[in-house]
Order: sequence, then structure tokens, then C-alpha cells
Amino acid sequence: MMNKVTKSDKTRHLIIEKAAELFNQKGYHGTSMSDIMEATGLTKGGIYGNFKKDGKDKKGVKDEIAIAAFEHAVKKVTYQVGERTRVIDNTIDKLKTVVYFYKERVLNPPVEGGCPIQNTSIEADDNNPILKKNVTNALKHWQDRILYTIQKGKERGEIREEVDGDEFAIQFIGIIEGGIMISRIFNEVEPFNKMADLLLSLIEDLKK
Repeated sequence: MMNKVTKSDKTRHLIIEKAAELFNQKGYHGTSMSDIMEATGLTKGGIYGNFKKDGKDKKGVKDEIAIAAFEHAVKKVTYQVGERTRVIDNTIDKLKTVVYFYKERVLNPPVEGGCPIQNTSIEADDNNPILKKNVTNALKHWQDRILYTIQKGKERGEIREEVDGDEFAIQFIGIIEGGIMISRIFNEVEPFNKMADLLLSLIEDLKK
């Protein structure tokens, strides 16, 4: 039996969805509760009522929204990438498809403002250890997905046994994130395309 979606659930989802765009564009420190109120059309009480628990103060509520918003943004990107890759069988083609996805979306990202991992990591310093932990976990999860893909490719005889999965995963993430950063700074796709060509070459070299 499916759980019924309540009005409270819908309101909380609206807050998270709108906050995800705000935090991704303006950053944690640049986003105020007033911004979230304006974006959602809710009162302060409407927002606090969905997030204020255990006597949290204003900062505690903002932190909770920021964490939920970050997780929502990452899941949104992950879902869209997954939609593209799950229909592809070959490991090499699957990895290349991820690169093509970002080539298409580098200036039109799934979440307005760019890559949520990259944007949040800039502010997720030691002054916000919980947010930093979430960014670290997201990066680790991405790395683990790449490692899993590499391992499956080896088992299927599509990737060379001597390929260092950890090394490749770091290279993959670093090139994608670096390309996104440079392209968004210049507001041009060409910098990312050049980085993408390098990554596609590295992927091709994985072939057995």
C-alpha cells in the first residue's frame, strides 16, 4: 500500500526544491530565509513549521534546509545521468555517455546554477562540518559508482584488468568538475569540450 502524500509533504518538497536552486546559485551565505520565503510564497512560520525541530534556532533551520536542498539537487543530477546510462550495456559506451551528458548540459544544468557538488564544496568548509560531510559523501558515492562500473567492465572483458579504478575515478571526476568550472566562468562550452575530449580519450584507453 502506497503512503499518502500529505499537504505537509508537498510543502516541504516545495521548500527543498526552491531552496536547492537558491543555494546552488547564491550559495549558503548568500541565501537568506527571506529569499526562501519569496521563492516559495510561504511565510516564515510556514517554513519553520516544516523544518524547526528539537528547539533549532534560525541557523539550525537554515542548515537543515541547506542539507536537504543539497541532497535533492545531487539526486536530481544523478537521476538524469542514470536515465541516460541505464539503457546502455557496454561499459565504455556507458562512461562516454556520462561525458556527453555533461557536454550537453554544462551551460544548461539540471539544477540552475551549475554542479551542486562543486558549488556547495566552495562553502562547505570547517565552519559547516555537516554540509562538508554531505559534500564528501556525495563525492565518495560518485567515486564508488565509477569504481563499480570499472569492475563490472573488467568482469565482462570490456576493460583491461590492470586499470587502476581509484585513479581513473579521481581523473574522471576532476576533469568533469574542472571543465564545468572553466566553462561557466567563461560562459562558453568550448573549454568543457576540450576537457571532455581528454576524458573520452582516457575512457577509450580503458578498452581491453
